[in-house]
Amino acid sequence: MSKTKFQQEYEINASVNILYPYISDPDGLAQWFVDGVSVDEDNIYNFVWDGEDHFAKVVLSKPNKYVKFQFISKNTTQNNDPNYLEFELLKNEITETVYISITDYSEMDNLEELNELWSCFVDNLRKLVGG
Repeated sequence: MSKTKFQQEYEINASVNILYPYISDPDGLAQWFVDGVSVDEDNIYNFVWDGEDHFAKVVLSKPNKYVKFQFISKNTTQNNDPNYLEFELLKNEITETVYISITDYSEMDNLEELNELWSCFVDNLRKLVGG
């Protein structure tokens, strides 16, 4: 199955220090993005959507800036081209405007549906942080 890379930036009126826990911590992610998140002793994240488990590991992170989750698949062909999800916090130094950049690399190929889905998720995040 082919994969699609969806990438979009969304303006959020909150500081990166406030936003970072919402993109990196299980409790923060569960408040706006997934039904639930847990992390085991091996630092494997279990994202729960619609009652289904999706396991991932953090492959890159930089405090108050960036997190990349790479999803773990039992399908060996996907291990060569794994799904991933990136959250990056960007700040325009001139205007002080903060953005969240989201990259979703997965089998979901309907870009319009992905845009609607992520817009809804980001609206949930905005409500949480007041931005």
